[in-house]
Amino acid sequence: MSTEVTRTDALAKVTGQAKFAADQAVEPLRHAFLVTATVPSGRISSLATEAAERSPGVVAVLTHLNAPRLSPPQGLYMHRLLPLQDDAVHYEGQPVAVVVAERPEQAKAAAEELRVGYVRESVPTVLDDALGEAWRPTPIPRWGPADTAVGDVAAGLEAADVVLERHYRTANRHHNALEPAATTAHWDEKAGLTLYDATQGVANVRTVVASALGLAPELVRVLSPWTGGGFGSKGHVWPHQIIAAMAARAVGGGVRLVLTRAQSFTSHGYQPATRQTVTLGATTDGRLLAIRHASVNQTARYAEYPELAATGTRTAYACPAIETTHRVAPVATIVPTPMRAPHEGPGMFALETAMDELADELDLDPVELRLRNYAETDPTSGRPFSSKELRACYLTGARVFGWKDRPPRPRARREGHEYIGWGMATALMNQYAFPASARVGVDRSGAVRVETGSQEIGTGTYTVLGQIAAETLGCSPDQVTVILGDSRLPASGMSAGSSTTLSVGSAVRAAAADLLERLAAIGGDPADRSGPPSGGSPEARWRRMTRGLAGSGTKWLWGRGEWAPEDNGSSPHTFGAVFAEVAVDAELGLTRVRRVAGAYSAGRIINPLTARSQIIGGIVWGIGQALLEQSHTDAGLGRFVSKNLAGYLVPVQADVPDVEVEFIEEYDALSGTIGARGVGELGAVGVSAAIANAVHHATGIRVRRLPIAPEALLVPDA
Repeated sequence: MSTEVTRTDALAKVTGQAKFAADQAVEPLRHAFLVTATVPSGRISSLATEAAERSPGVVAVLTHLNAPRLSPPQGLYMHRLLPLQDDAVHYEGQPVAVVVAERPEQAKAAAEELRVGYVRESVPTVLDDALGEAWRPTPIPRWGPADTAVGDVAAGLEAADVVLERHYRTANRHHNALEPAATTAHWDEKAGLTLYDATQGVANVRTVVASALGLAPELVRVLSPWTGGGFGSKGHVWPHQIIAAMAARAVGGGVRLVLTRAQSFTSHGYQPATRQTVTLGATTDGRLLAIRHASVNQTARYAEYPELAATGTRTAYACPAIETTHRVAPVATIVPTPMRAPHEGPGMFALETAMDELADELDLDPVELRLRNYAETDPTSGRPFSSKELRACYLTGARVFGWKDRPPRPRARREGHEYIGWGMATALMNQYAFPASARVGVDRSGAVRVETGSQEIGTGTYTVLGQIAAETLGCSPDQVTVILGDSRLPASGMSAGSSTTLSVGSAVRAAAADLLERLAAIGGDPADRSGPPSGGSPEARWRRMTRGLAGSGTKWLWGRGEWAPEDNGSSPHTFGAVFAEVAVDAELGLTRVRRVAGAYSAGRIINPLTARSQIIGGIVWGIGQALLEQSHTDAGLGRFVSKNLAGYLVPVQADVPDVEVEFIEEYDALSGTIGARGVGELGAVGVSAAIANAVHHATGIRVRRLPIAPEALLVPDA
């Protein structure tokens, strides 16, 4: 049974009690500041550090000439390059030195005194200049292969009554979390290394940093009780975390390293630009006969990151022939990384815009076209979906939005100087799951403690895990305290891929069920050991369960649980349908989103309050992708032009319209033990396509490039 519970972490955050990575007090504490490369590719030819070393308060200046040697790291370190180990420069913004001083302003001032000379190498710095060098990326476990094919696409296109081929472009985008990436590292010769880190994965940070520094894992402790947003940028380990640890070990005591906003653009990845081609073949009544989706994205020259933009196309629609391909093109840049709703986020923009174009071509309602091609099973793998209520999403979303009143022709509505348009799109995300473990304990007062090495990145993890424990035990959520963000707690995976509630929640449920069995063994006598005991009020039932603890001689009684995904023959995905209304200024070409409605199929919703907030946040994310966000690269300098929030635009309050969110009643018994799937990224998918389709409906102009700029509507070929 789903219950709306107010976030248990809200008070700590709004009152300042929550201490983030840069708030942690350690003694003694020094401050580090990075010096970064100003060229995109080449070698360091000279280093003048003397002025920086003589600056007030400076404790150390580390460069590739004197930094400690590092070992090849274990764990997830997609960046591959170890910092300050040689004179090679692979991207503008790469750390080439770090200054450690007594105060942060002293470190920054000294960093400005350091002089670095370069011999620059001429290499491509933008995607379009590197397309000729593109190659097929290496498959990444859990992400699936780079290319797939079922059926005969060529034959399907030959037999089709209508063949449509279109090209789409998405932009480089940056995460820009509210909390800049930060690490407070403390080295003690006896106790080892403690890292207070802004991360989405404490266990992986410990593994990577320990192996890079040549330390036993038990000598490294990583704590991250609060992370102020990550969206993927704080998922993997990056050079600044290793540098902070290295510096603390080199000078002793504590070192704090906080990235500036500008450094954030070149220090922990970004979503890479894509070039996508979608080809659809269909009959006159709208039945798809063939789909081909090809995508290429830019990656670093030293490491590859594939944005598998066509992955949603493998699953979205019933079609006998589907072919998807992905390529990566190397440019002088930091390696990209997942960004909220990776893969499907940019990819469903292309597919869902193409589907709208097909509906236009066939004179079909866009919702009807999608219903005619509804996939009852995964069309690529042939597997049944673990659970799917997408048809209900289409119908519910259309009803809530009022889709039946949509004029079929573009430019049919005008209000003053604005054209009004409606558009819709399918939302779809692959559902990820990771091994997780947890402890759940109870003391003599009936208080419950949940411990797991997961993280709170702003999604409501403290609240939802507490709810799952309380529901399993039959106690009130108010009696549950959740402890997260410590690598010494039972190991769980990265907070990524919308996987935490499903994965860690299943482990918490298992631990709570184990605790019930232990209570029963000492006299708790539950009426039903498979779940909350029945009979009487919840408080009375819980008192009966815990009465044996008074004489047990122990402060806490613990239950332990582990959970890992297993291949049960199903295809786990989340689904949704999103509808948008836009107003486009006829003279200025400015687009405003006036309202959005979405209906979603994501299994059981544990907490509708936090889930709705996640979907709304995702929709805001999608508005940014559609209308505002892009990082331009100066091809000559090889650098992002605007490394700030003045030139990189994100949605503000005035950009966010009324949003309606509906969840379809559903229980997914195959995805995990709690019936739930993930919603953290689903809301960001399909929004940009719905907005682009609404812009076409408003103006009659089809825009195939994100973000949708005013000039694209005033001069359609711009």
